Amino acid sequence: MVARSNSFLLEERQAFLQHAMEMALEEARSSLEHGDVPVGAVVYMGAQPIAKRHNEKELTNDPTAHAELLAIRDAAHAVGSWHLDGAWLISTLEPCPMCAGALLASRVELLAFGAFDPKAGACGSLYNLCVDPRFNHELEVVSGVLVDQCSSLLSKFFQARRDTR
Repeated sequence: MVARSNSFLLEERQAFLQHAMEMALEEARSSLEHGDVPVGAVVYMGAQPIAKRHNEKELTNDPTAHAELLAIRDAAHAVGSWHLDGAWLISTLEPCPMCAGALLASRVELLAFGAFDPKAGACGSLYNLCVDPRFNHELEVVSGVLVDQCSSLLSKFFQARRDTR
């Protein structure tokens, strides 16, 4: 009986993460309007989304305007504290070292991402900063959520960029 309830909880959590990733994908598509790499991030506190953002590096000429970092800033403002204890961040792309550092600094509880980033990923691909015991905080990392949809959005963007050169 216990195994069934644990299995149900895992299935329920997976369904929640997939729904949240669909919201992040929708946000990522907004990046295309201003020529930014289509990455979206959503921060949840409990079952409620409290912040969602997309990349704005090209739009703002700000090298730090990554979706994850912007969403963390908005979430901190929404809760009135930089401590985001209990928050979950859902991102369409594996965070870079800067964004992984922000996840650690803000005390986010869980990161779920879709596509791996073999060139800059800091949560499993190149580095594994979020689960490094040398830091004063670690967070759970769930990778590969709707990986095909997340990867496809990025691949199409970069193919179109190559085709226009």
